[in-house]
Amino acid sequence: MEPGTVSRPAGAVGARQTSAERAEAIARVVESAQRLGVELDEREAQDWVEAMANEESGGDLVVDVNTGVYGHRVSMLDFQPEDLARFREMGKIVGFDDRPPNVLTALSISGSAAQSKINAFPADCDFFERINIKADTREEACAVLADMIREKALATASGPGHRLWEVKFGQHPVEATKGGKPVGVKSPMSWTVDEVRAGQMEVTLMDGSTAVYTWADATRDPGWCKIDWVISDKSRGKLANASNVLDTTWEAPDGKIVPLDGFLDPYFQEVYLDADSIPIFSKLVKELSADTVDDYVEALEHEVWKYTVEHPSYGKVARRLYNVFRMNGHYAEAAFIRELFDEPITALYQVAALVQTLNDAAGSGEDFEAETMIEQVDKLIMSAIQALDGPEEAEMVGHLLKLRNSIQARGAEADRAEDMTDVQDAAMKSVNAYFERALRSVPEIDAYLQDIVKRAP
Repeated sequence: MEPGTVSRPAGAVGARQTSAERAEAIARVVESAQRLGVELDEREAQDWVEAMANEESGGDLVVDVNTGVYGHRVSMLDFQPEDLARFREMGKIVGFDDRPPNVLTALSISGSAAQSKINAFPADCDFFERINIKADTREEACAVLADMIREKALATASGPGHRLWEVKFGQHPVEATKGGKPVGVKSPMSWTVDEVRAGQMEVTLMDGSTAVYTWADATRDPGWCKIDWVISDKSRGKLANASNVLDTTWEAPDGKIVPLDGFLDPYFQEVYLDADSIPIFSKLVKELSADTVDDYVEALEHEVWKYTVEHPSYGKVARRLYNVFRMNGHYAEAAFIRELFDEPITALYQVAALVQTLNDAAGSGEDFEAETMIEQVDKLIMSAIQALDGPEEAEMVGHLLKLRNSIQARGAEADRAEDMTDVQDAAMKSVNAYFERALRSVPEIDAYLQDIVKRAP
């Protein structure tokens, strides 16, 4: 077995279920939901399961002619069209423009942002963008990408309702530390706005000496690229983290498509925002292998192992299991997990992420009004009150009130660090306990998790 992989558990993700098997599975998960106190409507679950099963007979790509969005059938079933306007507005900040005829793009929302029907408490606004660059050489394609990222970073460094937080571009050639934090070989280089502007960053090597890496150094091996902003989500009256992960490909003169980071991402968690990008999307996904679904599920299963064993985080386990079961035809189990994301306690998953966003915004000077951030903390306090009881509620509310006071006083980031950590730790502790209890309440899911644990890398 290759390092970092997990064998697929027998019986957990095998052949797709028959209609009778799906009915039996629905009955079992409804019973588990009742024991857990989760409101799972059996008729709605059956309708969703049958819709998923019926979609198997059609093509993988679905286009909504009314809105112009498109994506894989399983993603489109979970997309809420009402959110489209806000994502397109954000897309003006995070998205890249085409540079025809040599640079074409396809912007999408991904992850929980694309699953807006089931994620009642989304924390982040995750975007994903395919960028195809025609050039004579790989080096020329990398140079074009470097120019596009730097131009985007500087153009969106700050503005009404948004501020650039971080750019990941390039890969560290050796072990080092940056800002007191260790970085490994081939780990992404993380650039601040000032570093992007200066075109260089400093790191401390393991022997204590200082090394300077330039933007040109990063350009030679871009690796995994991502840009993060703190952004004002006006339609929801709150701040959010908005990120754009780039999947960049070089199209050689002979038509060969080469991913610049060595991997062409599948498209099973994305909803693309503009039907005009279908031609470039179609060209790129044709390059995916026939084993793409199996590879995708295997990668998710490794992450399930990681967040079950190595770094326990059952909220992340649940999100990945939902996608695993959607893709392998275990729709009843997916329907059960689908309902978990709508329970009040999952708002704490949002709390843990938004606290970091608030901290980033609080340190941004005058770009964001303190009143907006305080109002958001007040909403988090109400979420905590609704989700928790007794000592847990009192502890969480106490942490959030301290954070609120720090933001109101415009305290330094260091002054908020302890409060921020306390809130995040308390939120994730409650979320992990809830999702582990919920997932293990379904015998089939519990057996799958037990089998995953046994298959260590």
